Amino acid sequence: MLSDTLTTALASYAIGPKIRKMRLSRKLGLTQLGEHTGLSPALLSKIERGQIFPTLPTLLRIALVFGVGLEHFFRPDAERPLVAVVRKADRIRLPERPGRASPAYFFESLDYPVSDRKLNGYYVEVESEDQPSDPHVHSGAELVFVLQGELVINVAGEDHTLRRGDAIYFDCANPHTYRRNGRSRCAAIVVVTGYESRRSAEVADPAHRSTDERRIAN
Repeated sequence: MLSDTLTTALASYAIGPKIRKMRLSRKLGLTQLGEHTGLSPALLSKIERGQIFPTLPTLLRIALVFGVGLEHFFRPDAERPLVAVVRKADRIRLPERPGRASPAYFFESLDYPVSDRKLNGYYVEVESEDQPSDPHVHSGAELVFVLQGELVINVAGEDHTLRRGDAIYFDCANPHTYRRNGRSRCAAIVVVTGYESRRSAEVADPAHRSTDERRIAN
């Protein structure tokens, strides 16, 4: 059974309405399309109405009838606004860096269902008080809003202490790290804009690079 987040994300592609539009443009009835695809009219009707989502083999059968590729069904519908809801229960908690014994922070993507994002949003919990995250740089800009506790962000060698309700904006081309200040729980919302996953750069310490795809800046 699909989660609410996945259901919403799949519905945003309007696969069913796209099939119906193509069927009507060819002046085909459900029975006729069923004969061409080997699928029952009842199943096709449920797909068109969005009651169920087709499997890839099923969708491929339909695509072959209309002479289109599978990508046709996964382009966003230009006539509908792009909306993606991410439920708390569906978010996946990931460490700053896989394999690190004590990650400096954990993060959860707030917009992962969107394939062509113009920004990246994260909910972050900073665990480490003594050991900061690895310094990293990347393209774009970053905005951090502290929800709870105290967060120390070091940008280009300078510490900035943020408390609940504080925010910071900085150019991500500068090496930056994160650590918690004090023992109280620390959480923040992080928004990164203009990030390009393949444009990682080496920071001041050559041992640290921004190639880890699970870091907060991704």
